[in-house]
Amino acid sequence: MAIEIERKFRVIGEAWRGQAHHRLRIAQAYLNDSEALASGCEQCSVRIRITGESANLNIKSRQAGARRQEFEYPIPLADAESLMRLACKGRIEKVRHLVQVGSHLWEIDEFAGDNAGLVVAEIELQHEGEPFDRPDWLGTEVTDCLRFYNMALAARPFHHWTAEEKSC
Repeated sequence: MAIEIERKFRVIGEAWRGQAHHRLRIAQAYLNDSEALASGCEQCSVRIRITGESANLNIKSRQAGARRQEFEYPIPLADAESLMRLACKGRIEKVRHLVQVGSHLWEIDEFAGDNAGLVVAEIELQHEGEPFDRPDWLGTEVTDCLRFYNMALAARPFHHWTAEEKSC
């Protein structure tokens, strides 16, 4: 069983930009509905992701938190483009910036479209209690806050959040 242990944080300031060593454009969409997932009718999200000229099908278990099951499979780009047209409403467009801090690689997602203005950093860990360096640009942890999950952002983008939701 594939397990992902990932923590998610808001990003503050712009200092991280000078540390980014690689950037990837990402488009993704979901083949199942976020409401069915939230209600418990479905137990996983099914995502199509296109990164440059490559594509993947990704399946993640529905629970919130740092530890989830995750399965990812490469698929032909033409298949991914066809599946994107079949996906539920809402798309995620973002640029992923890779930043090395100590022994860990941070993925900083700078969202576009209806999610413009949102910048989130993710770190994958070997175990939940693994220590890591906390760079100055790391803000509030949002690992357990479902609205920051990409599937939720596809269904209800950052642009539609209240001022209180955005301040989290």
